[in-house]
Amino acid sequence: MKPVKQMNIKTGMDVKDLVKEMSGSGVFGAGRIAQAADILKSMKSDKDCKIFLGVAGAMVPGGMKGIIIDMLKNGYAHVFVTTGANLTHDLIEALGFEHYQGNCQADDKELHKKGIDRIYETFMPNKVYEDLEKFFNKNFDKLKGETSIKEFLWKLGSLLEKDSILKTCYDKKIPIFCPGIADSGIGLMMWGHLAKGEKVEVKAFEDLKEIMDLAWTAKRTGVIYVGGGVPKNYIQQSMQLTKGATYGIQVTMDRPEPGGSSGAELREGISWGKLNDKAKHVNVICDATIALPLVYSAVK
Repeated sequence: MKPVKQMNIKTGMDVKDLVKEMSGSGVFGAGRIAQAADILKSMKSDKDCKIFLGVAGAMVPGGMKGIIIDMLKNGYAHVFVTTGANLTHDLIEALGFEHYQGNCQADDKELHKKGIDRIYETFMPNKVYEDLEKFFNKNFDKLKGETSIKEFLWKLGSLLEKDSILKTCYDKKIPIFCPGIADSGIGLMMWGHLAKGEKVEVKAFEDLKEIMDLAWTAKRTGVIYVGGGVPKNYIQQSMQLTKGATYGIQVTMDRPEPGGSSGAELREGISWGKLNDKAKHVNVICDATIALPLVYSAVK
């Protein structure tokens, strides 16, 4: 057994040094943050490892967009799965809008009167949807012919000029999947055209073959789950008929007892064949807006 080393915080120390001190303690949340950084470093240095990144939760409204873009650009994710909400907020910022620091104690009735939407402590002007609608009206003919959600999202990214998750995935040709795309502002904009009798070629099941092929043909795989939900399960099911992921990191605040995927520990996936029984893996029970900057900064 290794002794628990008491952390020593020094003036001017950087994040790498801080996480190294966490590694010395080796237990509880600090130890798991350090373990996640070590596993992420192992994934990145394994040239035969294909990394699948799943992101749920309000990561763009929470200020995490830049970190996700950086991970995509620097080879920390070869396959990306996220929610329609995150992509909608990413698109909103790409169109020139911003999210604002707010207060969770604000009067929601007053916010509604002023046209402000609240995402816990983040505020967003409801006016963004007017410009979002104009954008889709202008570009609908360029989007309607894509047959898979991935190709649809790549096309969407190709239409953007400002740095964004969508544009990065298009520019880097990183497969981007969003099985719940209809459950978002983007989905609503496309539905608006369907309601007018216009046709869209996107087929919801087309991406399944591609993501499963990406998993099946990889020599080794690593999974990173920021939050859980649909992105996690979509990646998990692609791992099910492989040898299971070799590396795994999960950052969540959810509990395992109710049986939901978002709180399920990674080791539960061993029973399904989604995680290799010899895999290096860790569950980090922490707010993702705390854990993700620490873990990524420690290895960048």
